[in-house]
Amino acid sequence: QVQLVESGGGLVQAGGSLRLTCAASGRTVSRYAMAWFRQSPGKEREFVAISWGGGSTDYPDSVKGRFTVSRDNAKNTMYLQMNSLKPEDTAVYYCAAESRSFKDYRKVDDYDYWGQGTQVTVSS
Repeated sequence: QVQLVESGGGLVQAGGSLRLTCAASGRTVSRYAMAWFRQSPGKEREFVAISWGGGSTDYPDSVKGRFTVSRDNAKNTMYLQMNSLKPEDTAVYYCAAESRSFKDYRKVDDYDYWGQGTQVTVSS
């Protein structure tokens, strides 16, 4: 089993930055795909970023150029650097991990392991 714990959320003004951390335990996740999702009230959980074990990454257009996902395999940890934050980025941010092949890495159902989430609030 893999346990994931997010941290680093908080309140920031529009245009500001935050760095989220996802610490994994239980197993070494260096070969896992690890992703960030977010969910705001009344909306479905949506894909934000993915980092595959081989090092490649992907983002949706809504965050591309502003968010950067990275990993420190020695620490079994993943990060999400968020710059130029907008009020519409306000959400609970979750990290997820998966060791098997995906049907669609942008879909919540494709991930077995989830953290508890961390709140990010961007004020205008």
